[in-house]
Amino acid sequence: MREIGHFIGGKEVKGGFGRTGDVFNPNTGEVQAKVALASKSETEQAIANAQAAFPAWAATNPQRRARVMFKFLELIQGEYDDLARLLSSEHGKTFADSKGDIQRGLEVVEFACGIPHLMKGEYTDGAGPGIDLYSVRQPLGVVAGITPFNFPAMIPLWKCAPAIACGNTFILKPSERDPSVPMRIAELFLKAGLPEGVLNVVNGDKEAVDALLTDKRIKAIGFVGSSDIAQYIYATGTAHGKRVQCFGGAKNHMIVMPDADLDQAVDALVGAGYGSAGERCMAVSVAVPVGKTTADALMKKLVPRVESLKVGPSTDLQADYGPMVTRALLDKVKGYVDSGVKEGAKLVVDGRNFKLQGYENGNFIGGCLFDEVTPDMKIYKEEIFGPVLSVVRAKDYEEAVRLPSEHEYGNGVAIFTRDGDTARDFTNRVQVGMVGVNFAIPVPLAYHTFGGWKRSGFGDLNQHGPDSIRFYTKTKTVTARWPSGTKEGAEFVIPTMK
Repeated sequence: MREIGHFIGGKEVKGGFGRTGDVFNPNTGEVQAKVALASKSETEQAIANAQAAFPAWAATNPQRRARVMFKFLELIQGEYDDLARLLSSEHGKTFADSKGDIQRGLEVVEFACGIPHLMKGEYTDGAGPGIDLYSVRQPLGVVAGITPFNFPAMIPLWKCAPAIACGNTFILKPSERDPSVPMRIAELFLKAGLPEGVLNVVNGDKEAVDALLTDKRIKAIGFVGSSDIAQYIYATGTAHGKRVQCFGGAKNHMIVMPDADLDQAVDALVGAGYGSAGERCMAVSVAVPVGKTTADALMKKLVPRVESLKVGPSTDLQADYGPMVTRALLDKVKGYVDSGVKEGAKLVVDGRNFKLQGYENGNFIGGCLFDEVTPDMKIYKEEIFGPVLSVVRAKDYEEAVRLPSEHEYGNGVAIFTRDGDTARDFTNRVQVGMVGVNFAIPVPLAYHTFGGWKRSGFGDLNQHGPDSIRFYTKTKTVTARWPSGTKEGAEFVIPTMK
């Protein structure tokens, strides 16, 4: 049985306290590895290593830090496919989807390669008589990231790459469900020239998380996961004086206007709703056709597409999506479908009894499609995180705007229309953090920021883009005057620039 430990001080270390978690093969349901669950003392060991490495790394000039990022990009290209296969084997997403997971992470590394420019401050010559005024950005110290199972490459890279490029040292606490890719990322950064101790990986559960949240040496924490945990981490971290950014759950709507290209809309709904078995915080889980005619036409096209989805093992290159990451999550998703039926939603496509020959014990579920869902139903109010799409029929455009705006989550939303005025009005009015126009999954590119509103995001600054540099640095402003030889005497009023 393969054993996975931690990556501390530039090397993999075994867990020393006996607590382990199971890493499953989602295709078969079998345990394929044991991952160590860090104790408080092991987490503190990682923090101590990061703290010891911080002064030298912070003093390394930004151009040299950027070279490490460039070298990392070169190294990861050499084992791109192997890394994607490793990711698929623990998560269950298809090979192509795993490659996309890695690629979206690498785009943030590419952004971080520009750190010599991104870290530049401001300078004003002659702000007053003989006075120069300037500001610089400096790293915070030891920072941490707590990342989810659904993107085991992308989100760790979103967190650690900007933080390290800014001169911080980093503790990564990835999901214990699929820990191998984050461990390999740390090894590749070391091989790229990152000094020992700058990037540490601590596998674990709540014990490790709480150690990070309460240790005074940790200056900032980033998190992605469920909203309840996000709220806990934000409240606990800020109570201990840390800078915290947390991103939680989602209920992403896609509005389909009467003038929309329905073929394009259906393609978007199928890909965004069922890709990666719906295990995405940006998955579209609610379709909102406007008007009965639009709704009926949409369902006529949508039903056969959902019925024909190809579900297969992560090794099947022709599969649309693979198994869910664990049996527990599979059972939870099935429970949501049961709830929808009980509350009166119309289950048009039922994938609960899907079985795959040769993989009967795998975590598979077929695509599920509900029609006539109402906002008071549990399947509408809560994030399902599975291949389940709910159709909520809106009587008019105003109701379509109101539905995502009034939902407790505000992560992503999309509108499909041919009318520019409608699209412009929608993007201005809808109360959601990321908006797509004829674009179902509006994840910004790496040089813009990613973040939701309401219970989808906690904190003032978002992920990647310019906000990541602001989050991982502090600004120091210097007012300098060199004596000219003229004695001016004491001043008892606040200095001004007359």
